[in-house]
Amino acid sequence: MPKLAGINHQRAVKAFKKTGFWVVRQGKHIAMTNGDRIITIPRANPIDAYTMAGIATFRRAKLFVIR
Repeated sequence: MPKLAGINHQRAVKAFKKTGFWVVRQGKHIAMTNGDRIITIPRANPIDAYTMAGIATFRRAKLFVIR
């Protein structure tokens, strides 16, 4: 199976902001909320594709279609 490409943490934050999340805390990880749920994004470059899939699973949305 081919290796999946990761995603830059800044691009992930931008994608979540477009879906209604905002940053509440920053450190080694970035905590974001939409008022209902809290997600944590690691500041790794790149973030492993499987890690991002786990973070984005509950959204059930196409988050990474950034043009």
